[in-house]
Amino acid sequence: FDVRAEMLDEAIEVIRLLWEGGQQSHYGMYYTVENARIYTLPDPLPQIMIAAAGEKAGELAGRMGDGLISTSPDDKVVKAFADGKGDKRPKYGQFTVCVADNEAKTRKTAYEWWPTAAVKGELGQELPLPAHFEQAAQMVTEDDVAEAVICGSDPQKHLEQIQKYVDAGFDHIYVHQVGPDQEAFFRFYREKILPEFQKQYA
Repeated sequence: FDVRAEMLDEAIEVIRLLWEGGQQSHYGMYYTVENARIYTLPDPLPQIMIAAAGEKAGELAGRMGDGLISTSPDDKVVKAFADGKGDKRPKYGQFTVCVADNEAKTRKTAYEWWPTAAVKGELGQELPLPAHFEQAAQMVTEDDVAEAVICGSDPQKHLEQIQKYVDAGFDHIYVHQVGPDQEAFFRFYREKILPEFQKQYA
């Protein structure tokens, strides 16, 4: 982790250097950049968001990033990112759902399209090739995936999951719909989920 963190730290340093404009050079431990230039700089410059799944990664994201991304409603990661300060940088939480009228259908769809959601531990971050993900996916069942992905259109399950992220300190929630039926997801959230939060925060 320490070496990867150092590499990421230096890579972000190089990016920010190039964003200063003009010709830039960098001679670091991991990267060498000579007379590099971005000729058309974006305006405004994009934010660098850093994903974190644990406290050490949260600290790293807080030190180097413009915002936090996480796929677990873990308040320890948010606290590590903010370092106990009133941090106003954005904190994005993401979770996965599969919405349809029939829960059995959503379970089948989630298993077909997103079986790696049920891959345990750090394996999902360490596998280097798509073939390895295919192999790991063969070890999970439909029930395993249904535990990792919110399947169906019970509003309470979705609302409870969103609230977990809110309670953990996330201020942006990204809901990832699995499968080709994106319209069902948008319709469900428009009619059943967003009105509940509009009532709560009105």
